[in-house]
Amino acid sequence: MTEVQQAPAPVHVPQVGQLAPDFELLNQYGEPVRLTDFRGRNVVVVFFPFAFSGICTGELCEIRDNIAAFEDSDATVLAISVDSKFAQRAYAEHEHFGFDLLADFWPHGAVARNYGVFDEASGMALRGTFIIDAAGTVRYVVVNPRGQARDLTEYRRALLSLTGQ
Repeated sequence: MTEVQQAPAPVHVPQVGQLAPDFELLNQYGEPVRLTDFRGRNVVVVFFPFAFSGICTGELCEIRDNIAAFEDSDATVLAISVDSKFAQRAYAEHEHFGFDLLADFWPHGAVARNYGVFDEASGMALRGTFIIDAAGTVRYVVVNPRGQARDLTEYRRALLSLTGQ
């Protein structure tokens, strides 16, 4: 008798209005960071392909250089890639990032898969951005194609809509 293997159920990108999937990952210092621990604050979850890569560095440096826009909206930035916590720490120190870089290293890309932004062919996260309100509800979603940087202006607009400004 031949055993039939089932393909894993497809994972879909969380949509606006849905509860954001919870996760716990290690930051660049090896400390556990859990999404639900931020209830009561807005959270910007930024998936990026790899530490030290060109477009990713430009995007994260733009966030670093404009962190006041996030803080003014009572938002915490959590940046996630499949890199190890060791690579994340070297990257954060090299670029002087003052926000958490989370390691979705093992199981490889599990959180990115859960958010529907893991690229199986290349083993990396796509450029997915999720703005989550203080109650844990997704309020903004964008997934950019490979090679296309995100627009910080869009973040600002989405964050302003959360604060009613």
